[in-house]
Order: sequence, then structure tokens, then C-alpha cells
Amino acid sequence: MAAKKKSARKKTATKKKAAVKKKTATKKKAQSNSATAARSSKKKTTAKKKVATTTKKTASKKAAAKKTASKKTTQKKAAAKKKTAAKTSSGKPAKKKAAAAPPTKKKTATKKPAADKKPVSKKTMAKATSSASRKRARTPEEVRPGFTPYKEKKGEEYMNDAQAEHFRNLLLDWKQELMEEVDRTVHHMQDEVANYPDPNDRATVEEEFALELRTRDRERKLIKKINESLTDIDSGDYGFCEVCGVEIGIRRLEARPTATLCIDCKTLDEIKERQYG
Repeated sequence: MAAKKKSARKKTATKKKAAVKKKTATKKKAQSNSATAARSSKKKTTAKKKVATTTKKTASKKAAAKKTASKKTTQKKAAAKKKTAAKTSSGKPAKKKAAAAPPTKKKTATKKPAADKKPVSKKTMAKATSSASRKRARTPEEVRPGFTPYKEKKGEEYMNDAQAEHFRNLLLDWKQELMEEVDRTVHHMQDEVANYPDPNDRATVEEEFALELRTRDRERKLIKKINESLTDIDSGDYGFCEVCGVEIGIRRLEARPTATLCIDCKTLDEIKERQYG
């Protein structure tokens, strides 16, 4: 029994010694690795410092060389200037400049013969007229080519029978022109109704129709104002401001026959719209 205990003790002692040796060996390896890493980092930093110092030295040398070269060139130029000044002061004629070359004549551009203009088709003319009518409603001066403004006589009463007849004809002609535009757009939309296979073509046609309908809607409101002004002519209230009752003026009415406010009241109304929205 005693021999068995001794052998067990020996085994445990040997195991403990092996474990201690392993731990010490691993510690030594870790220490050696850290030492080698520190040495390598130190070497790298020193190498970088050396490279930086060498680059600084080379840059300083280059700058010094440039400065010396620039000084030499300036000295040479100054010496040359002094020599030329001394020659001119001594009386020697200076070298003449090279004679300027005679001016060359500009080449005249030969005009190309204009190409024969192609005849304009009826479809393009119709499209141009429709686009022009789509932009805005025409003024009374544009509606009637032979429009002549009313000539006032001395001592003439404002808005007498002759003036009322003049403005009635003006409003009726303007209304007729707008109604013709409405009929023209209706026929145009009926003629150009087609289901295009390309979606881009379809979108352009729909956009044109939308613009035409928008302009016609504005003209519809304008026709409503023209009818109201015609009723005012019949009642005798045409030509007077609705707010202050002052005469609007013949020239203002010829420019805008549907005007219901004088210039002062209209300007005040516009100022209020800008301030209060």
C-alpha cells in the first residue's frame, strides 16, 4: 500500500512539474513575440523619420537651386539692359524693329444662292392659325382690320347715342370673332380625332386639345362680360365706374370695352389684391 501511495505521489508531482514548465514556456514565447513586435515598430518609425528628413533636405536643395537660378537670370537681364542703355547714350543707333507685314485683305464671303422655298400646305396653315388663336384672345383693334377710333367733338356729351352705337358695334364684332374661334376649335378637334398607336403622339394631341379647351374657357368668360356690357349700353349705365361713378373714358373703353372701373379704382383694386392676395 505504501509503495502504491509513493508511486501516485510521484505521478502527481511529475504532472505538476510538466504543467509549470508549459506555462513558463508560453509566457516566454509571448514576451519574445511582444519584444519582436516592439522592435519592428521602432525600426519602421525610424525608417519613416529618415525618409522624411531626406525628402526635406532634397526639397530645400531644390528651392535653393531655383533661387540661385532666378538670381542669375535677373542679374543677366540687368546687365543686358545696362549695355543697351550705354550703347544708346553713346550715339550708336539701336537696331530697327522688323517691318510689320502688310495687312492681308479679308476674304469676302460668297453668298450661296437661296434654295427654292417649298409651297406651304393647307394643313400647316390650319395648324398655324389654330396655334395662333390658342395663344390669346385678340383685341378689338385686331378683330377689325379697318378699326378707326372714335373722334370726339367739342362740347359733345359723354356716352351719347353715337358713342353708344360705336361701342355696341365694337362689342358685337368682338363677340362674333370669339364665337368663330369656338366653332373653329370644335371642327379642328373633330377632324384630328385619331387613336395613335404611339403613346407619345397620343399624349401630344391630348395636350394640344387641353390647351385649346383652356383658352376657349377663358373666351367663354370674356363672352359673358361682353353680354353684360351690352346690357349696360341698353340700360344707359355703360361707360361709368361701378365704384365711384366717374366716367371711365373713351380711350380706355376702346382699349378694353368690357372695363367696369376707372383707372384710379382699378389701380387701388390691384394694390389690394397684391397686399391681401
